[in-house]
Amino acid sequence: MQALLPRPEYPRPQFVRRDWQNLNGDWEFAFDDADEGLGAGWNNGRPLPQRITVPFAYQTELSGIDDQSIHEIVWYARDFEIPATWREGDLLLHFGAVDYRTTVWMNGQEVGHNRGGHVPFSFNIAPYIKEGTNRLTLRVEDRQDPTQPRGKQASSGIPRHCDYFCTTGIWQTVWLEPVPQMRIQSLTITPHLKEGELEVRVFLHAPAQSRRIRIEVRDGDDIVAHADKSISSASVRLTLTIPDAKAWSPSSPHLYDLRVSLLQDTQLLDEVESYAGMRSITLQNKQFLLNEKPTYLAMVLDQGYWPDGGMTAPSDEALRADVEWTKRFGFNGARKHQKVEDPRYLYWCDKLGLLVWDEMANARAWSPESEEWFLDEWERVVRRDLNHPCVVTWVPVNESMGLSDLRTGHAGQYSFIERVVALTRRLDPERPVIDNDGWEHTDVTDIFTVHDYTPNSEKLLMRYNETLRGGPLPRISGGESTEGEAWGVPLLAGKAQYHEQPVMLTEVGGYMMFPPADCEEERDTLYSMYAGCATPQELLEKYEDLMRGVAKLPFVSGFCTTQLSDIEQEVNGLLSYDRRPKIAPEQIAQIHRELFGIE
Repeated sequence: MQALLPRPEYPRPQFVRRDWQNLNGDWEFAFDDADEGLGAGWNNGRPLPQRITVPFAYQTELSGIDDQSIHEIVWYARDFEIPATWREGDLLLHFGAVDYRTTVWMNGQEVGHNRGGHVPFSFNIAPYIKEGTNRLTLRVEDRQDPTQPRGKQASSGIPRHCDYFCTTGIWQTVWLEPVPQMRIQSLTITPHLKEGELEVRVFLHAPAQSRRIRIEVRDGDDIVAHADKSISSASVRLTLTIPDAKAWSPSSPHLYDLRVSLLQDTQLLDEVESYAGMRSITLQNKQFLLNEKPTYLAMVLDQGYWPDGGMTAPSDEALRADVEWTKRFGFNGARKHQKVEDPRYLYWCDKLGLLVWDEMANARAWSPESEEWFLDEWERVVRRDLNHPCVVTWVPVNESMGLSDLRTGHAGQYSFIERVVALTRRLDPERPVIDNDGWEHTDVTDIFTVHDYTPNSEKLLMRYNETLRGGPLPRISGGESTEGEAWGVPLLAGKAQYHEQPVMLTEVGGYMMFPPADCEEERDTLYSMYAGCATPQELLEKYEDLMRGVAKLPFVSGFCTTQLSDIEQEVNGLLSYDRRPKIAPEQIAQIHRELFGIE
């Protein structure tokens, strides 16, 4: 039956149990613009008037509703049954992501709450389950609050410039998982390639006495490492030696399979399956080193929107296809932009070999309260994605979004950036952290990133002429409009200084391809910021010209071009919105091979 459901694949590929039930598909649904649902008892089993296909937001075609207007409160409900054997232990109700504030009821009893639109959450609903049919109800608030982390969702609800339609409510898979009361809660997997070791921290749901953790590491059908250790608390660390460890990289994305078991004597209490990639990341001599080798990053900006599903990919195959398109164009990495992507995307990056910059969806305004909302959600993002070998960089903030006073050294906003970076490093000391991608950097960034939309190589080299002569970087990030007017934002915030970090141009290009007759009519902020082109051949020529300029900047160790696909009015992708290539991918890949050595 699950094969007939939308998005039927297992939603958490790095922490797999065999038994589960997908709750995607047909749900009851209602708008609650008058905020009357609670008072009217909608949580107590009342049928809701509309139908929606989960996990697609009501704004999308695939939801079956396709209404892009703003509705700040929505309700969901559905009935389900479970096998009798699942009532013997705990039963976890999982949500991949629900935007933004969620309240959950089971059979009319309030189970719990969540705040955060881009991270998973779960509840143990075993105490609320009854024999036969059970009823699940959700109330979701998604206010047009600019202090709420929203990424590229337009606060007006109307796509304009670089913002798109909103995503409200459930937008990732909902599922059930029967689990024992004494169980494995989570894993932290850290590769140490140079030492040939894999460090695994196992966290249990509750403290354990007289139990053991057993780990097997497999390379195909062969067990290449194993460990068995007693545990008398809620966590334990095991270090496994991997003989002749095979390094993970974009050109050779080798993965080891893991099986982690919790035992009492010879009785198996719980078991999960995962995987790991052996790779290292360091920054040295202003370069990015992957597996101790200098690696030039040729990346593409990927915002992860689809014309029929919005932020939700229509299928797992669509997620895989985006990774495959990225590699066909000759990129070795993607900067996931203003979106915490579905874990299945990261799985395909792990499997197929693509480096990922993991970026948070930002707010549009700042307040002391919004700092705490952001930090709470960002910590959960890092913990969720920590074990993926493809993730090589953390990007909590982009272009001072929500921090409009950062450039003047606003004390609260500056210290917030430092606080975010410090938190990220405590959670993960292995990967670099970008404090504020693009401009207005503080002192603490690991990579000095610059957004530069200079339209061609001649002007790009003129812009960096002083730097090429041994001078400093330009003071301003930005570019030149199609009318020839310069624009930009300071590279440094307040009294911050450049500390010889690696330099990368993490937004470049962005050529809008549209018919010449449309140019004059469409010269709003978006169209004037990006350069334009009328034909695929012109797009190819402008891209190659700009890349030749980037390649002549020896102080630059990577770039990210804007962008992989068109999204609504922002038509500057290498692919159209429905994923048709505007240029033969092999032509772009050849440019990357010739200029940057990307294989």
